[in-house]
Amino acid sequence: MKTTDTPPAAPAAGPAPAAKSPAPAVEEKSSEGKVLNVFSHGVLIIWAILVVMPLLWAVMASFKTDDSILSTPWALPDKLHFENWSRAWSQAHMSDYFFNTIVVVGGSLVGTLLLGSMAAYVLARFDFPGNRFLYFLFIGGMSFPIILALVPLFFVMNNMSLLNTQHGLILVYIAYSLPFTVFFLTSFFRTLPTSVAEAAMLDGASHTRTFFQVMLPMAKPGLISVGIFNFLGQWNQYMLPTVLNTDPNQRVLSQGLVELANSQGYKGDWSGLFAGLVMAMLPVLGAYIVFQRQVVAGLTAGAVK
Repeated sequence: MKTTDTPPAAPAAGPAPAAKSPAPAVEEKSSEGKVLNVFSHGVLIIWAILVVMPLLWAVMASFKTDDSILSTPWALPDKLHFENWSRAWSQAHMSDYFFNTIVVVGGSLVGTLLLGSMAAYVLARFDFPGNRFLYFLFIGGMSFPIILALVPLFFVMNNMSLLNTQHGLILVYIAYSLPFTVFFLTSFFRTLPTSVAEAAMLDGASHTRTFFQVMLPMAKPGLISVGIFNFLGQWNQYMLPTVLNTDPNQRVLSQGLVELANSQGYKGDWSGLFAGLVMAMLPVLGAYIVFQRQVVAGLTAGAVK
């Protein structure tokens, strides 16, 4: 009988090779993250120095004498010369420029937020023929260069007897700021819950009462954010008042600073010039410091519903 050969036994399997540890990859990623973090922080620190140093230098120069500004520009003042501020406030008419600017910017800011919020609420909450057309019309206003409208705007203001008047400049500021305000607040109103407005309507509230007592308080972060942006733009506006506001008694702060730079530069009163410059910066810095959290909250409110 022919027997079949028995195949040799397979060698015993040894222990399974250990899986490769992902530790080196994790360490490599963490090291790359640290390098990127250090690089980003370094860029932010350099950027902060470039922004803060000129401001600090202007503040120091506003408390120094003219001789010390020219001889030792980077040294600290020997004492605080507050007479520079009083001279700029009274003799350079900074008080008049401040009053005119506060009246114009305050009136235009209230009008812009009121009209912009009403238009944005209607565009965001109601569907009607022409809704999208009006919305894109406001967006188109953001892309229209204001310099192209200066000449026809001058003649329109002249025909309406609004040149060299504060209320005329307020109306121009409102029209200039409305496109961005409507664009910003329309997106913000769309993120607000509709159930609250529906509950108010079921309780018998009218559309006007629902808007002013329910929806507008809920849109407070967005109003503060867009209000800060409009405040900065209107406070620093120079082109519009230069063309439409040529009366020396009606000058706003931006025009006054240019006049102060021209007059004080020829006189050599550099300390008074820097004092006026710091005066113009303080309201802007103060507004941003006070409302910093509200601005960030308004910008991020629409990210998560």
